[in-house]
Amino acid sequence: MRAVFALLLLLPLAGCELVYKLPTRQGNVIEQKEIDKLTLGMTREQVRFVLGTPIATSTLREDRWDYFGYYKPPRGKPLSRTVSLYFEGDKLVRMEGEQAPKKDEVTPDVKQLQAEQKKTETEKERAKEEKAQDKGIMAPPKEEAPQ
Repeated sequence: MRAVFALLLLLPLAGCELVYKLPTRQGNVIEQKEIDKLTLGMTREQVRFVLGTPIATSTLREDRWDYFGYYKPPRGKPLSRTVSLYFEGDKLVRMEGEQAPKKDEVTPDVKQLQAEQKKTETEKERAKEEKAQDKGIMAPPKEEAPQ
C-alpha cells in the first residue's frame, strides 16, 4: 500500500522534465554589439576589456586569441560562433569571424517580431486615415427642410 501511495506522489514529478529545459551556454558570450566595438590598432588590454578573457590562447603562438561561443536554446537548433583575433606586438591587426551569423542561423526574438508587426500595422492604418483626410473637403451632412 505504501509503495502504491509513494508511486502516486512521484508520478506527477516524472513529467517535469518535459515542461522546462534549461538553455545551454558555453564558452564566451559573443554579442555582435561588442564585436562592433573592436577596431584595428586596439591594445590587448582594450580587447580584453570589451570581450573578456579569451577561451583559447596558445603558449606557442601568443599573437592569436580565440573566442568561442555555443548556445543551445530549449527549442531550436544550437548556435556556435568563433572569433579569432590576431595581434602584432600589443596591437590588434586582424579579425576573423567578426561578421554576424547568417539570418537563418539566428533565432528571432518573438516579442520583438510581434512589436515590429504591430508597429507596421499601426503605421499602415495611420497612412490610410491620412489618405482619407487628404482627399478633399468633407461636406456637412444635408439637412432636410422642414415641411
